[in-house]
Amino acid sequence: MTVLFDRYRHIVIEGPIGVGKTSLAKKMAEKLRGEVLLEQPDENPFLAKFYKDASRYALPAQLFFLFQRVNQLRSLAQRDFFETLMVSDFLIDKDRLFASINLDEEELKLYRQIYDNQRPHAPTPDLVIYLQAPTETLIERVHKRGIGYEQGISASYLKELSETYSRYFYHYDEAPLLIVNTQHLNPIDNEEDFNLLIRQIETMRGKREFFNRAA
Repeated sequence: MTVLFDRYRHIVIEGPIGVGKTSLAKKMAEKLRGEVLLEQPDENPFLAKFYKDASRYALPAQLFFLFQRVNQLRSLAQRDFFETLMVSDFLIDKDRLFASINLDEEELKLYRQIYDNQRPHAPTPDLVIYLQAPTETLIERVHKRGIGYEQGISASYLKELSETYSRYFYHYDEAPLLIVNTQHLNPIDNEEDFNLLIRQIETMRGKREFFNRAA
């Protein structure tokens, strides 16, 4: 706890749907005695409708998430970062990633105007952990956790989302970045894997590092 807390007060865990970012954020906050700031997808009244009729509900679902995240990050910006470790499961930039996939040209134009008007801002994290997994693994994990409205997510959608994340983080340089391949790593259910990840974070020295455990 001491080593991590000395170096990192604000950690963000990101990645595509099903990769395990929320579960890992919760576990990391619990183990390191920090606080957690999570997305609240269950509060979005348009999300289940979006998965049934994407063309009709993409824009309201996207805007709801945008306003929700902006409000959460405003409260985050006001907190005392010397007080405790904060672990979050989203970057505000993810909103634009999803918008680029889900919205048509005219909707995306409107969304960008609203986004620019809101000027969402968040403190730069001390560390971003980007979780990766193959599409087949993401599908398996989505089905395993059994959230009703997610069961209709297609492999093609998850593949496109994963590729969008990869392109984004290929160019990301705002904060130190640890890219973690979770295909053969389960830090959520396996304590050995979790401790391996923590040690990797503790010994991280570069601005960008990769962590991949072989099968």
